[in-house]
Amino acid sequence: MDISLLLEALQVIFVPANFALIIIGMCLGVCFGTLPGISSSMGIVLMIPFTYYMGIYPSIILLVALYAGSAYGGSITAILFNTPGTAESVATTFDGYPMSQAGKAGKALGLAMSGSSFGGIFSVLVMLLLAPALSTIALEIQSAEYFALTLLGMACISSVGSKNLGKALATGLIGILIAMVGMDPMTGVSRLTFGKLEFLNGIEYIPIMIGSFAMAEVFKQIINRASSDDKTTGDTGKVSLESISLKEFFAYKATVIKSAIIGTCVGILPGTGGSIASIVSYGEAARSSKHKERFGKGAEEGVLAPETANNAAGGGAMIPTLVLGIPGSPTTAIILAALVLQGLQPGPQLMTEQPLLLYCIFFSMLIASIVVFFSGRFAVKAFAAVLRLPYGLIAPMIVMFSIIGAYARTNDVFQIWIMLAFGILGYFVKKYKFSSASLILGIVLGNMMEESFRRQLLISDGDFLSFFQRPITVVIFIAVLAVVFWPMIGNKIAKVKERKTASA
Repeated sequence: MDISLLLEALQVIFVPANFALIIIGMCLGVCFGTLPGISSSMGIVLMIPFTYYMGIYPSIILLVALYAGSAYGGSITAILFNTPGTAESVATTFDGYPMSQAGKAGKALGLAMSGSSFGGIFSVLVMLLLAPALSTIALEIQSAEYFALTLLGMACISSVGSKNLGKALATGLIGILIAMVGMDPMTGVSRLTFGKLEFLNGIEYIPIMIGSFAMAEVFKQIINRASSDDKTTGDTGKVSLESISLKEFFAYKATVIKSAIIGTCVGILPGTGGSIASIVSYGEAARSSKHKERFGKGAEEGVLAPETANNAAGGGAMIPTLVLGIPGSPTTAIILAALVLQGLQPGPQLMTEQPLLLYCIFFSMLIASIVVFFSGRFAVKAFAAVLRLPYGLIAPMIVMFSIIGAYARTNDVFQIWIMLAFGILGYFVKKYKFSSASLILGIVLGNMMEESFRRQLLISDGDFLSFFQRPITVVIFIAVLAVVFWPMIGNKIAKVKERKTASA
């Protein structure tokens, strides 16, 4: 680490105008992250035109801060309304929303903020110290490892996303089937389109996610409240942000550190992003917890784990983007385009030609993560105050934002109908105790799973054993088996112990 460059980068960052851009970018990111369908990638696209005449450092500082802020923003609506602002926030709904329903919305938001800040700071420190080495390792990851990683993501969510493993796996497989709609990625042949031109490019997962969570929750609340006298959200008390103490934080240190490591490692792999990281982290937290029965009912670790991993993945994704010129996620692909528009060429030469820029990017993300911890409470208070409104006002707001989110992605009215259809489907999925999260994850991971699987077979001339000839792939497969079968084994062991105790 070059100390002189580090100090020079700090001088650039703490220029009043640049520091103000970090604050503005972070606040914009939180706002974009909270709106269903209006993700960080769309937020950056909207901001790029404003950066044309700002210069290299101010423009990149603004975009990176927006990226960091949006990673936290999605958790706000996920916790308060069971409506993930981004796909990365899906796992946060599992325990965040139950905490909100139990009157602990402030606590859940405080946990999400603390985890987000720690994950962001952890990944930035890893970037500063290990970026070149980790990028070299990332290049060694091939199709077999990507396929194994998608299986791990599906296994984690299927084991914790529903009380019934069969139902979770079934909805996950349906999600994978939906992901296959459109053009075959290898041959270009249309499939599962049923003659509809709208399906040729596949079905966007954003409208499905919004429908399955946001609209399904609205339908559920309306139907449930129609037969009761309760006209509020169920939490009429004052909701405020609760920052966890150091003692509480250290009580969860194992979960937080593991989640930060998982998030950073998954984020470094090009094309993965925070969705897999948050799901795998949540699954690991549930697997290793001494109180597994609390997960899905308001477990605090169930909020900390995915939010820590989600934000750590954001920082990890910047490593291959900057060092190799390979986007680590869809959002970093847009940041990559913004760098090119500024006349820069991301890749190995960027390390030597623009080392100061790299340090500025790292510190922008670091400061944004710290600022989230302090300034995020203002946004939280504004959103938490909404909980005191009658649900008759909240429901139309959620529906309005859902329609905007579904339409804004592609400016296609057909996506609104997709969102409404999956809203109805999502209601019945919830009613009959299936797993909406497994459905969304199947859709998100389906394309990567299929492409990596078929690509590996092409490389190996159809040899299925090639998946077991790479050590990293074998390790991940073992982890998949452990995630799927360990709960069953654990239950049998517990029953045997109970019998021995009873007989004694």
